[in-house]
Amino acid sequence: MRLPRPVVLGNWKMNGLVDDARALVGAVKARAGDAPTGTLGVFPPATLIERAREWVAGAPIFVGAQDCHHAPKGAYTGDLAAPMLAEAGAQAVICGHSERRQYHFEDDATVRAKADAGLGAGLKVVVCIGETEDEYLAGKTLERLDAQLAGSLPEGSTAGDVVVAYEPVWAIGTGRTPTDQEIEAAHGHIRARLVERFAEGGDIAILYGGSVKPSNAKAILATSNVDGALVGGASLDADDFWAIYEAGLGASG
Repeated sequence: MRLPRPVVLGNWKMNGLVDDARALVGAVKARAGDAPTGTLGVFPPATLIERAREWVAGAPIFVGAQDCHHAPKGAYTGDLAAPMLAEAGAQAVICGHSERRQYHFEDDATVRAKADAGLGAGLKVVVCIGETEDEYLAGKTLERLDAQLAGSLPEGSTAGDVVVAYEPVWAIGTGRTPTDQEIEAAHGHIRARLVERFAEGGDIAILYGGSVKPSNAKAILATSNVDGALVGGASLDADDFWAIYEAGLGASG
């Protein structure tokens, strides 16, 4: 089933201790109480997943994890299996974020295995793809996206359980973003590939990520085939996060 638009997800990354996190979730929850229907989610550190589920109770907000291991259990010190995250209260998981690909050397096969594990544990999966600056400058953006889509997305992906997030690596946390025309071209290309491969490819949500903030959200979220945003730093400020969500509501209305 198609996720209600806009789909706006907050990736907190390695940020959040209990007191600040409780205040942040509470502020978002207070705004979400009367929100028109969309899909709103927060992805705190794993240490806060169980608490976050309690904090969002009664609000139209879901809680996700930022990563999972591909195996359901085993001798993998420090890792967390998808069933463990689900038991803690996670309803979704991010797979293949560029920071995982870069700093933990995750390739497409690893990302796909993690996505399969997430689905197997009953989680929605957000599969991240995106080109590096060198690839962008060399005009290889679409070529790189093709490879990542082919290698990272699980077979049989549906609009109800898989989200694709396009995050140009060179734009994440830098304050730089592609032009609206470049975003439209990338998202249109991704859409075409999803339609070619999956029965529900026309309805799978495609999010933009990479220095999304209130000042640029309206233009980005009004772009063709942009169904929402995967928000990084701005998701740590309730006012900014909500402003991005409202921009998406306006674009979807």
